[in-house]
Amino acid sequence: MALVEVLRTNDPVQLSWARAVLEEAAIPTLVFDAAMSAVEGSLGVLPRRLMVPEDRASYARWLLDQARHALDGSQGDGGGEPG
Repeated sequence: MALVEVLRTNDPVQLSWARAVLEEAAIPTLVFDAAMSAVEGSLGVLPRRLMVPEDRASYARWLLDQARHALDGSQGDGGGEPG
C-alpha cells in the first residue's frame, strides 16, 4: 500500500484536527516525521506529514478542504449551525 502526503504542518493542533476529520470518514492516517520533531526539541522547525493510502488521497484532500471551509464559514459571521 503506497502512502501519500495530504498535509504538512508544524501545528500539532491542525494535525490532530486533520486526523480526526479523516478518521471520522474511515480514512486511515499515519504521521511521518513525528519522531524527528521530538528530536529537534519541539521547536516547530521540522514539519510533520500526514499520510493516507494513495487510493484515498483525493477524497482525503477534498474532505479536509470542505472541513476548512466549514470552519471558516462558522467563525464570526453567524454562518454555522444553529446552537
